[in-house]
Amino acid sequence: MNTSFSPHTFDFTTAGRIIFGTGTITKLPVLAGPFGKKALIVCGADPQRIAPYVENLHQENLTTIPFSISGEPSISVIEAAVELARSNQCEMVIGIGGGSVLDAGKAIAILLTNPGAPLDYLEIIGSGKPLTHNPVPYIAVPTTAGTGAEVTANAVIESPSHRIKVSLRSPSMLPRIALVDPALTINMPPRLTAYTGLDALTQVMEPYVSHLATPITDIFCREGIKLASQALVVAFDNGNNLEARESMSLASLYGGLALANAKLGAVHGFAGPFGGMYKAPHGAVCAALLPHVMEANIHALQLRTPTHPSLSRYQDVARLLTGNRQADIMDGPAAIKKLTTAFSIPGLQSYGLQPEEMELLIEKAEQASSMQGNPIKLSRQELEAILNAAL
Repeated sequence: MNTSFSPHTFDFTTAGRIIFGTGTITKLPVLAGPFGKKALIVCGADPQRIAPYVENLHQENLTTIPFSISGEPSISVIEAAVELARSNQCEMVIGIGGGSVLDAGKAIAILLTNPGAPLDYLEIIGSGKPLTHNPVPYIAVPTTAGTGAEVTANAVIESPSHRIKVSLRSPSMLPRIALVDPALTINMPPRLTAYTGLDALTQVMEPYVSHLATPITDIFCREGIKLASQALVVAFDNGNNLEARESMSLASLYGGLALANAKLGAVHGFAGPFGGMYKAPHGAVCAALLPHVMEANIHALQLRTPTHPSLSRYQDVARLLTGNRQADIMDGPAAIKKLTTAFSIPGLQSYGLQPEEMELLIEKAEQASSMQGNPIKLSRQELEAILNAAL
């Protein structure tokens, strides 16, 4: 495995505590107890799905204030949640749900202690002021295996008026506790399993070829690629296979650990702005883009910097994805295309992308934080070719 551009000095940060394992959700009341007696519970569209876990909190004399979100959290949704938590004097935030729920929880927790509006702190469309006060304690409990948001230091927030998704970002936004129980993902339907699983796979591949990769993130990425490539199809075909669910939850966690410390790349550079312009599942957008970004990066590296270490890393990716030590570098994108075909991943055009809007999408993508982690700067023509291929 190639480690030729891993730096000799690096920084690695993550959640204060990570608890992983089937059945660990039962520890939630004990973990929350030291943080206070009143918690804002952030959840998805159907609060009944988490009712048993909330009831367990009640049995330990914790008062809960529910806040339900559907889809991506918007600025106005975050403001409403902060006001609800503040008016009820919540001492902590607990997020139980998918990536959007976990991101909302991170944003709420830190905005409770930092005065002003979200736009004061948001990047790109806001003032980008630093978040100087630590958040209230936050416990992140994922119910999907995809984003790794339980161990990342940002929250993606939608601004419908700007047609963009941007991040609230601070090292202090890392959750106090990440509680990962793979059993909570058992009820994910096949389509959601595919979308979130391909997002998880993307998030262990992009940091591996990023110019910001480190020896620690390399370990997570290589193991995550192996786990996801072996378990995703099994989880898709049989959602009750606990071993596959455990592997995907671990791959998702590894992706969060890696991206928080080594950045992502052009897949997420496009996917963030795309999600702000069109209503589309984030994982499905990543899946539609991934093989074409891989091909574009490989070709650009071969053409302009043929000795670049990311090329040998893409060779590693091909071997890890296929399990074949003799795999060709282009076997990597081919393996991903095989998965996206098997899962019937829709093209970007199905969400409304038209050729006349590509220039605007590219402009937004070029400003995205994730794009800065790509192993090579892609030209406008190369970025447009990726979108055309992903239509």
